[in-house]
Amino acid sequence: MKQTQRHDAIIELVKHQGYVSTEELVAFFAVTPQTIRRDLNELAEKNLIQRHHGGAALPSSAENTDWHDRKMMHSTAKIRIATKVAQQIPDGSTLFIDIGTTPEAVAYALMGHRNLQIVTNNLNVAQLMMAKTDFRVIIAGGMVRASDGAIVGEATLDFISQFRLDFGVIGISGIDEAGTMLEFDYHEVRTKRAIVENSRCVMLVTDSSKFGRKAMVSLGGMEMVDFLFTDKQPPKNILSLLTKHKVQLELC
Repeated sequence: MKQTQRHDAIIELVKHQGYVSTEELVAFFAVTPQTIRRDLNELAEKNLIQRHHGGAALPSSAENTDWHDRKMMHSTAKIRIATKVAQQIPDGSTLFIDIGTTPEAVAYALMGHRNLQIVTNNLNVAQLMMAKTDFRVIIAGGMVRASDGAIVGEATLDFISQFRLDFGVIGISGIDEAGTMLEFDYHEVRTKRAIVENSRCVMLVTDSSKFGRKAMVSLGGMEMVDFLFTDKQPPKNILSLLTKHKVQLELC
């Protein structure tokens, strides 16, 4: 494969996955690590990717991928994650379900459960789960974001803070090398914090493309969650943090 073709393919992989490691690219293209590093450096100089130690990510940390695109990305991994999460939530539980495509996958996986009580700021989740007559679905007030059905704002925070539920299922846009959970929107971060603070057990659900992915706003560190559900082994530094903070890792 010519260098220009390889560069185009790298850009498409990064767009699709959000983050791709050097090792993955070496295996994918069957070239040396030196060749891939040179490719990544050249693409980063043109601002076509953002170079990270061990890989590459999307060039901007200011704007998330379109919701419809995100819904299609890593759909198999999200289904596996959602299935595993659903196995951990008993019938009759109370839970928050966050905005995002992976929490939405969890909502689908919970449709076989009985007598759940769900509080959500996700219109897509509410519309799905209201179809079950034995579910009690409570939807947060606030500003509706037309792009993805998210409900955010001060009213959302006040509403969520009234509850104390068994589980909080949250997604995230990125987890940096230091283990900080990152989002693109300040209002989303405040809502997630409210869910974390009012859940007895916090379940972070994220596919492996989010490791090393950058975003602008910090939610906090791994100590905020009780479980991490993901589809591949996290980087070593993240594993160390999970052990340090006694976060249970569930590989799906």
